[in-house]
Amino acid sequence: MGAAHSASEEVRELEGKTGFSSDQIEQLHRRFKQLSGDQPTIRKENFNNVPDLELNPIRSKIVRAFFDNRNLRKGPSGLADEINFEDFLTIMSYFRPIDTTLGEEQVELSRKEKLKFLFHMYDSDSDGRITLEEYRNVVEELLSGNPHIEKESARSIADGAMMEAASVCVGQMIWQGIDIETKMHIRFLNMETIALCH
Repeated sequence: MGAAHSASEEVRELEGKTGFSSDQIEQLHRRFKQLSGDQPTIRKENFNNVPDLELNPIRSKIVRAFFDNRNLRKGPSGLADEINFEDFLTIMSYFRPIDTTLGEEQVELSRKEKLKFLFHMYDSDSDGRITLEEYRNVVEELLSGNPHIEKESARSIADGAMMEAASVCVGQMIWQGIDIETKMHIRFLNMETIALCH
């Protein structure tokens, strides 16, 4: 009885931390065990067996995001070698739809968390900035599956998009939480709500 009580208490704690229901946690636990080969932790190489990721052009960024200490809420930089089930749930919670029945403040917090997660995916050196080079790499990765677009064309597309974002947003729109500098860096400043350019 004590073990069952402890397990249900642990599930309730995970529900509170992640927003998942007990049924969702149970489903995700089965998926975790499948990925880990029934081990207590998952390593990056365990994601090699995920067919949906196989052809994804940003596969490496998605996998890296699972081990990024910033996303795991374990530090301002660095990557974990492995993650446990609670870590796995933490990362999976970024993919949950925002519960709009929550209060306005909670909804805004959820949006911020999701935006930080995405930002961390592209800030590959964990310096709090997305440089033009990092942005180029993302665009090149996204377009790498298209045989009709050469690397130089992808680079031009990335440069043009970054220049457009800088010219459209800087003078006209305050990006609360993101600052586009003349050196073409994007940086999180104080994690305020991020407004996208219209």
